[in-house]
Amino acid sequence: MPRHFSEADEGQEEGRGGGVAWFVGTLLCAVAVAVLLRVFVVGVYYVPSGSMLETIQVGDLLLGEKVSLALGGSEQGDIVTFDSPLQEGETLVKRVVAVGGQTVDLVDGKVVVDGATLDEPYVNGAPTYSESDYEGSAGISYPYTVPEGTVWVMGDNRTNSKDSRFFGPVSVDDVTSRAILIYWPLSDVGLL
Repeated sequence: MPRHFSEADEGQEEGRGGGVAWFVGTLLCAVAVAVLLRVFVVGVYYVPSGSMLETIQVGDLLLGEKVSLALGGSEQGDIVTFDSPLQEGETLVKRVVAVGGQTVDLVDGKVVVDGATLDEPYVNGAPTYSESDYEGSAGISYPYTVPEGTVWVMGDNRTNSKDSRFFGPVSVDDVTSRAILIYWPLSDVGLL
């Protein structure tokens, strides 16, 4: 005998279908928001080298934000991520030491920007030296005026970092984020 549906049965059927549609719609919205955040707001980065010791340890995972770069660019002292000028597809993490128009000099193991010696407690007394003599370097001579539209970046581990002393200034268009947080491992968690 055929079964006849009552209005109550129709409501139950619509409820089940509506719940699945709601779940799928919510899931798709969450994925879209996550993709938009990843592309336009934040980046996640792994640090494979010791060029930023002791500020950032080998193996740390960083969170970088992109919004401030779009609104005004990086500033002196920011820790930034950028596309490596040495190896395509690689992202580097360094500190902005000078911005376009400023003059960088290396004097007696110290960094001098626009005539003022920088106070850099994060380098732990490591001397700063030119890397212009190394094969493959950009051959920078000092004092050096950073071109507009670029930044001068250096690793905090000055004795073990290929940075602007080696490859020259970095285009602001190649800067991908401003590092704001170490989120892993838990022993290193903290703001930058």
